Amino acid sequence: MTQLLLIRHGQSTWNAEGRIQGWADPPLSETGLDQARKLAQRLAADGYTLAAIYSSPLLRARQTAEQVAQALELPVQADERLKENGVGKFTGLTGQEVEQQFPEWWAARRVSQEWIPPPDGEDRNSFASRAAAVMAHIVADHSEQTVAVVSHGGILGAYLIHALEMSIHRSSPFQFDNASLSVVQIGEHRIRLLKLNDTAHLMNNN
Repeated sequence: MTQLLLIRHGQSTWNAEGRIQGWADPPLSETGLDQARKLAQRLAADGYTLAAIYSSPLLRARQTAEQVAQALELPVQADERLKENGVGKFTGLTGQEVEQQFPEWWAARRVSQEWIPPPDGEDRNSFASRAAAVMAHIVADHSEQTVAVVSHGGILGAYLIHALEMSIHRSSPFQFDNASLSVVQIGEHRIRLLKLNDTAHLMNNN
């Protein structure tokens, strides 16, 4: 079976400010850099033998991946398909600002279990297809190997929804905290979710 280590990037400066990022490119905060280092230390200590490290090209993911790459002595392979969902007019806004500027969207989102795209945001079908395609490509290239994929909560959620054959048009039930680790094993006829949103390494204050 191929094993994917699904990693969400560490805290960015916009995460710290509560701003919606999408395709925007803020860097990691100091907290985020520390989280990335702790994640890298955890992967090294757990003895993972990686065949490759893939990353979103966005800075917050690349900086996280670079910490893992340094600890495990592997290069980072950036893939444009791993970037976050495009959020259109919500880019850079806080939740409060979205509520104030787009009250109809906000009200609809509160009562619906369906995914409601933001104004000028990326089409849900295209986003879901992108997430499924990049992961399928990685799995095909690394049969029976372990691979780290450093990306974003939206992409990781969209992939798990696809892999578990859930509706792409429902809001994602998955949460991925900054610098969290999720582990999935993919075989020819089944998938196993071994870890989800594991942040035990962040409890270490060293």
